[in-house]
Amino acid sequence: MSAMAEPEVVSLRHLPAVATVLATAEAAPWLERYGRVATTDAIRQAIDEAREALRAAAGAAAPTAAELAQRAGRLLEARTPGLRPLFNLTGTVLHTNLGRAVLADVAIDAAVDAMRHAVALEYDLDDGVRGERDDHLRSLLRELTGAEDATVVNNNAAAVLLCLNTFALGREAVVSRGELIEIGGAFRMPDIMARAGAHMVEVGTTNRTHAADYRNALGERSGLVLKVHTSNYRIQGFTAEVSGQELAAIADAAGVPLLNDLGSGSLVDLSRYGLAKEPTVREAVRDGARLVTFSGDKLLGGPQAGFIVGDRALIEQINRNPLKRALRVDKLRLAAIEATLNLYRDPDRLADRLPTLRFLARRKADIQAQAHRLQATVAAQLGDAFIVDTGDCLSQVGSGALPLDTLASAALVIRARDSQSALEHLAAALRALSRPIIGRVADGALRLDLRCLAEADEAPFLAALAQLDHATLAARIS
Repeated sequence: MSAMAEPEVVSLRHLPAVATVLATAEAAPWLERYGRVATTDAIRQAIDEAREALRAAAGAAAPTAAELAQRAGRLLEARTPGLRPLFNLTGTVLHTNLGRAVLADVAIDAAVDAMRHAVALEYDLDDGVRGERDDHLRSLLRELTGAEDATVVNNNAAAVLLCLNTFALGREAVVSRGELIEIGGAFRMPDIMARAGAHMVEVGTTNRTHAADYRNALGERSGLVLKVHTSNYRIQGFTAEVSGQELAAIADAAGVPLLNDLGSGSLVDLSRYGLAKEPTVREAVRDGARLVTFSGDKLLGGPQAGFIVGDRALIEQINRNPLKRALRVDKLRLAAIEATLNLYRDPDRLADRLPTLRFLARRKADIQAQAHRLQATVAAQLGDAFIVDTGDCLSQVGSGALPLDTLASAALVIRARDSQSALEHLAAALRALSRPIIGRVADGALRLDLRCLAEADEAPFLAALAQLDHATLAARIS
């Protein structure tokens, strides 16, 4: 046996046996949660990985039984399917792939209550007869939007689909070419219109559409006029579009409703919080749209839902459509939606109580102070292989809202001392934590934008970071 091989052999001999790791106090929670078979399998994997790491780094100390039990626990949690809480430090507030809006505490409490107890979902407590689930939201939506009536379905695409199917099935839906949007996942407005049974009639050009284009297209086969807010892109330069108010008058003259799809939708003027102005639902209703659709889990800051507000007679027709039942929302979302909408009745405290608005309205100075506060601790936890600085960055709203507007923010900027591939390994290791940390690798650095890290989450963030498996990370980097 060579002298160089001796330290490696000694280290390998010090690896604890599976039974020894199973007997540790650190393994007890995993045995209780996942059972003996799964825990034993994870411990074997942890020992195998430790063995490979020791072979790659001769002379390194073997992990203890307790450390191996902790590693096995991380493996078990990483294997467990399902939705896990994570830290969204990507810089995109309403990240579609990360669940969009974080709900307000009152919305969470309302949903939990609805889970724990029977509720009067479709029961009229006054008369003791069957009721309508939309009744829980109807008066709130009327108050907040100025519309005559309202209904709710499971998302905004469903809301548009339902309106088109109700009023343009086998008929024509007139829409500007510049508004034939595609949203995430290659989901296109023309496809929604086709599935709804509507015959799409395109008017104008990509960059310019005029009132005469709509008038010339409307006729006996017209079912509705569709206006789509291009919330996820902007056409600039030599452009022209017809305002909602003018288009409503054109549709009324032709005897068909105007459906104004606001997409993200906002119930308040965002400019009061230092954000760019977006058309509000109340403004669309005031401008004469007979139907307005918008989302619940974007700028509104609630759970996923699609709202339809407008003329009472039209909403009644929509509710008679058999598709409405297939697209309705359950009691959990209704409870959370109602609680979220109630927050809008107190606009002076809205930014303090609604996480989405609170994140969007955070001042750069406050985020910078947070970055400086966390920098030293994060640097110590990551070790000598990485350099941790603070730096300016730009956040974005996300989910197709305010596409041209960015928000000045601050980030922890992590660079590797040696190999740039170390950053990718670090990003993967952070994603593998029991509560993953999701940042963004760009320009030779891993950036953790702190805009969406609430002060109350600083301690849990550092606790999650402390679970980083440095031995495995070091082996991968080397």
